[in-house]
Amino acid sequence: MMSKLQPNRLSGIRLNVLAGLTTVLALIPDSLAFAFIAGVNPMVSLYSTICILLLISIFGGRPGMVSSTAGSMAVLMTALVANHGLEFLFAATILTGIIQFLMGVFRMGKLMRFVPHSVVTGFVNSLAILIFLSQLRYFDGQSWPMYAMVAGTLVIIYVLPRWFKAIPSPLVAIAAMTLLVVLLPGGHFQAVGDLADISAKLPLPHFPDLPLTWSTLGTILPISLSLAVVGYSETLLTQTMVDDLTEQKTSKDKELRGQGIANAATGFIGGMAGCALVAESVINVKNGGRTRLSTVVAGLALFVLIFALSDVVAAIPMAGLVGVMMYVCVEIFDWKSVAKLRRVPKADALIMLATVAIVVTTDNLAIGVVVGVLLNLLAKAGARLPLPRSNKELEG
Repeated sequence: MMSKLQPNRLSGIRLNVLAGLTTVLALIPDSLAFAFIAGVNPMVSLYSTICILLLISIFGGRPGMVSSTAGSMAVLMTALVANHGLEFLFAATILTGIIQFLMGVFRMGKLMRFVPHSVVTGFVNSLAILIFLSQLRYFDGQSWPMYAMVAGTLVIIYVLPRWFKAIPSPLVAIAAMTLLVVLLPGGHFQAVGDLADISAKLPLPHFPDLPLTWSTLGTILPISLSLAVVGYSETLLTQTMVDDLTEQKTSKDKELRGQGIANAATGFIGGMAGCALVAESVINVKNGGRTRLSTVVAGLALFVLIFALSDVVAAIPMAGLVGVMMYVCVEIFDWKSVAKLRRVPKADALIMLATVAIVVTTDNLAIGVVVGVLLNLLAKAGARLPLPRSNKELEG
């Protein structure tokens, strides 16, 4: 028995380590993009991602789910940073963490039972579309080599697993594209270093430098409440999806408490709030990352890349990362939901389509989910109403 268990255990460790390393490839461009959205230095987003990843691996309730800085939350930070500065952002992040922790303490995770499957499907599909659209900006002003490298990355990702599965194909694709750029004489491809200055500087823990007044609380509380609610919805929707993928139910309240601890601690090191990410979670799980080891490896790998191998990160071509994100879009999108549109109840199909349309139009996942839930409640209420009687019944 021991001889059978040992190889399985070693194989599981290997899969989780490689999945964590692959996940980092998607975290880097996303973290940079979220920093640009929030209006902060890219390093703020990168070390926030490291902090959140490591802490959620310890305190979270869903092993293998990836949490990081998030675009849906970064949008809410833009005005606060522009009008009041970074210290107010750090304070808002701490307060967000406290609110999320209390959500878990008071067992608010059970509210996810009111979110129907059609809304979850719409949430996932709209996120895939948003990620795809967000990658198109990297093609602006680029010539055919950019398109060729993206295509080459996708070919490696999809073809390599037919003969070689020891290392995840996205990891191999990025390594190959980076090596190609380094060896290609006279060629210039847009790289990570062209978009952001990746400079190693450890953040020092500190309490936000701002006046402790009611006015300050009035400034950050609305933002923190919004961040907490958006983080709640995106995290628990992602958790529901990962639970379905792994056929394993996990505690949503524990995940909320873990998210609260991670965000509060991130605020104290000068970071920005985050939540679970669908794309990175799917990459991690589908490449074998089912335990906390995978997310710990992802956090440590990102730390090493940023603080010890910053030159390597700066040299990674954006075309390779765009190719990986295109692959993620295909993997996330629920293609079966499109094929089943004619077979599912019309109300469910319309709710799913409405969720997708609203999210893509507003670029806000929370609004789409809320509207989807409301439409579902209206559909159920309408189904319970008594049908009108015929004229003969009325005359009788």
